[in-house]
Amino acid sequence: MRLYEYQSKLILAKYGIPIPRGRVTSTASEARQIADELGGKVVVKSQVLTSGRGKAGGILLAKNSRKAQQFVTQLLDMEIRGYPVRRVLVDEAVQIADAWYVAVCIDRKMRAPVLLASSLKNNSNGDEMEALLTLPINPLLGIKDYQIRDIAANIGLPEKFQKQFIKIVHGLWHAFFRMDATLIEIKPLVVTDDGRLLALDALMIVDDNASFRHPEFSEYWDLGLAPRPEVEARKHGLDYVKLKGEIGCMVNGAGLMMAVMDMIDQFGGQPANFLDVGGGAAPEKVAAGFRLLLSDDDVKAILVNIFGGLTSCDDVAEGILIALQERKLRVPIVVRMEGMKAGEARKKLEDAHLVLADTLMGAVQKTIAYSTGGWNGDLA
Repeated sequence: MRLYEYQSKLILAKYGIPIPRGRVTSTASEARQIADELGGKVVVKSQVLTSGRGKAGGILLAKNSRKAQQFVTQLLDMEIRGYPVRRVLVDEAVQIADAWYVAVCIDRKMRAPVLLASSLKNNSNGDEMEALLTLPINPLLGIKDYQIRDIAANIGLPEKFQKQFIKIVHGLWHAFFRMDATLIEIKPLVVTDDGRLLALDALMIVDDNASFRHPEFSEYWDLGLAPRPEVEARKHGLDYVKLKGEIGCMVNGAGLMMAVMDMIDQFGGQPANFLDVGGGAAPEKVAAGFRLLLSDDDVKAILVNIFGGLTSCDDVAEGILIALQERKLRVPIVVRMEGMKAGEARKKLEDAHLVLADTLMGAVQKTIAYSTGGWNGDLA
């Protein structure tokens, strides 16, 4: 889950990282008030969950509070890469003497979190990184001061700012670790003309699979901008991701889902989604997931692959039938079930005239054949 800039910076501030003075607002009149409080000259920044705001005209420098109000009115009428601007961050304007990039993220090749750092140079395309330094982090040991000093020296940070920089990097790591983040970046970290070190902009992505540890994540989730299927899936506790293919998939278990997707790819198909109903799914939860598949216009055929361990196949079959009672069947459905109460489940689905398969390979091949060869409504 990607957070807005203002959310990311407020979190960093809690971990001792200095940020500019400012507040977020959704009205032009309040923006003028904030600008007055900050001395008049401010930067107004559209808050959207995408990059490229600057080039799209979503970041503007206002020389006084009247201009700030005018710019905010302008920004709140904008869309940037399909995202409507609903909030604007009004920050104090600062004179930048020098700038750097600092981040912590997961490096999948190293299988470890890493600290990234670089000096930034300004050109016509904006701030660009020079030599990027990478430091793997042992999660049990964290980052040592001597490592941070070495990084600071190599990216050209003046020695007088090293103590502040050490505090900032430690704060960055603690925020990353404690917030279950996958990325936190400061771009740019600047030295101002009046000698302050500030995180001028920030991006934070947290792992929403850790929501059970973080009740505050619900405050960050913007339901107004999230795709409707994801909103529905979240309401029912389903793991759902929309993909670009034509085969709707329902599976219980993330590992099994990955195996299904791999096999679909092996036989020349493309999954339309990742949908894991989880272990012990009740019929109502299964029905909610199946509605998502039936409502997806990209889906040309549906594949259900269930292994009944914690989940009863009978409950899954009941959930499918509930969804089919509510919506007209417009695509073929192929079902493969094994495990607890699989026999009872297959009997129910046979009576509903769905296609049953004995093996995963057979189910995948049948589903792909239906999705590519068209369907006339006959499932014989």
